Amino acid sequence: MAVQDRQQVTIYEVAQRVGVSIATVSRALRGTDYVAPETRRRVLAAVEELQFRPSRLGQSLAEGRHAANGIVFPDLSGPYYSEVVLGYEEVAAELGNSVLILATHGRPDPSRKVLELARRVDGMVVMGRTVADDVVAQVAEIGVPTVLLARAAVGALDTITADNDTSARQLVEHLLEHGYQRFAYLGDPDSSPDVTDRYRAFREALTDAGRKPPRSPVRCAFDVDAGHRAARRALAGSPRPQVLVCANDEVALGAMAAAAEQGLTVPADVAITGWDDVMAARYAGLTTVHQPMRELGATAARWLQDRMAGSQAAVRREVLPTRLVVRTSCGPHDAEKEVRG
Repeated sequence: MAVQDRQQVTIYEVAQRVGVSIATVSRALRGTDYVAPETRRRVLAAVEELQFRPSRLGQSLAEGRHAANGIVFPDLSGPYYSEVVLGYEEVAAELGNSVLILATHGRPDPSRKVLELARRVDGMVVMGRTVADDVVAQVAEIGVPTVLLARAAVGALDTITADNDTSARQLVEHLLEHGYQRFAYLGDPDSSPDVTDRYRAFREALTDAGRKPPRSPVRCAFDVDAGHRAARRALAGSPRPQVLVCANDEVALGAMAAAAEQGLTVPADVAITGWDDVMAARYAGLTTVHQPMRELGATAARWLQDRMAGSQAAVRREVLPTRLVVRTSCGPHDAEKEVRG
């Protein structure tokens, strides 16, 4: 029989030539102990004769896998999520994995969508406050390897977060050194585990320093327009706050625009700080906290690969370091500096 074009040969043809299932062909190629030596010899002979070259997709189909993993985000708008996705996809591509991304924001039934995705992938990363803990537990219970990112631990699942406590306290300490007394916090702590932790540490740091924290945050979404509206509300207060501590850089950039519209100078009339250290923050002179955004995504991709490969290692909990970056938006300084925890 003439040798077929290797571009057209499939795992099904190899299985047909030998008279076995495609799963047996896949196991023989991987060298597992579940294939008899004679069967493996016949499979390898057929592979050589047909010049079959196994693809990742073909092997996945043979093993009942999908050759893909999924990641669930609260939202995909904004530079923070974009950076995390880039870090995740770079590693996933190196590992030969395709990625299915689901954003739950605005979906009528996010829990159902997440469970549907879980049945289409080999493993899943769940980020932030996208679905309730019981949905995450269901995903794990059906046997899908799962890693949690930027949210509290659920059961015996690997969890990766960034340090929100240390840098929030460093930020408050720095602001108090400037003599500021009146603070407002812009952002909704109930919408994000990260922001919950930042707001808690912000309040505790003020209390520990003998200062009275604001009664409640000025709640808003985490985009520029929402920050603009929230800052207008905060700056209309009497007495006017001396500092707007913002849940992320996008909120802070909106707050800077609102202050300028009201004829206020930053930081002479009002200081403003953010969180994340996105590129726009650097050009705006925004004091902020640098997050390892790409590293968050990359670490999640590597850990998920470990679990999909069958790792039985102990449950991992990792908190990646952040750092305070001081610029001009919170007071005079000689040069940009980083305060490491």
